[in-house]
Amino acid sequence: MKINSEKIINTSVSQDEWRLVWSDEFDGDEIDQSKWTQIEGGGGFGNNELQFYTDRKENAYLENGKLVIRALKENYEDNAYTSAKLITKGKAEWTYGRFEARAKTPKGQGIWPAFWMMPVDMVKYGEWPSSGEIDIMELIGSAPNTVHGTLHYGHPHTYTGQSYTLSNGDFSADYHIFALEWTPTEMRWFVDDKLYAKQSTWFSHEKGKEQEPFPAPFNRAFYLQLNLAIGGNWPGNPDLTTVFPKTFEIDYVRVYEPVSDF
Repeated sequence: MKINSEKIINTSVSQDEWRLVWSDEFDGDEIDQSKWTQIEGGGGFGNNELQFYTDRKENAYLENGKLVIRALKENYEDNAYTSAKLITKGKAEWTYGRFEARAKTPKGQGIWPAFWMMPVDMVKYGEWPSSGEIDIMELIGSAPNTVHGTLHYGHPHTYTGQSYTLSNGDFSADYHIFALEWTPTEMRWFVDDKLYAKQSTWFSHEKGKEQEPFPAPFNRAFYLQLNLAIGGNWPGNPDLTTVFPKTFEIDYVRVYEPVSDF
């Protein structure tokens, strides 16, 4: 596993608490297909999003030691925009640990970058949201100084989370580290190693069935996702102030396991 020495020096993770088990430093010439799958498709993804995800280099590529996810305004497969979504499903998955990305997010009306996790097994506790979703970092471009950490679970659909707002500037101006620490009984969200949210209460309840014991549904393997969505129910659609292309730049993604048992 090659790790850029400058990047590892800049980490704030305690080596006494966490052991690095997986990473992508994006130092190569091409996206590492042994670690990531690039999703292809559109259709709104249940949120009325406007982009079509492609596996083209126009929408996702490595440059200067960064992964760049690039959204374009163009007609493609009956969609008005193109972008990219990378996932580790089938290549890497984890139950518990610390998950972090150092990234710079775009801003603008209708822009929606995200770093998040979904379960490998979408059947065990029923379909989404009973199966669970972990949002490590989401941002809507009309509020570029605020990021959100959220859990989705249960039936009826329940979502709980908190946000973090910079005291000065916004997240498009520089790189920041977004992290989640996931244990069997607690989730903790960080921005630049500042703890801003904790959750220790959730449930899994599939329609027509009894509630599963805690900590379901967050007690099994999830995989990572990075994407840049355009439009949708939450951020709203782009308007005349939204200038394309938009780029979501990721310096690295790292996954740690605890040195000692939880």
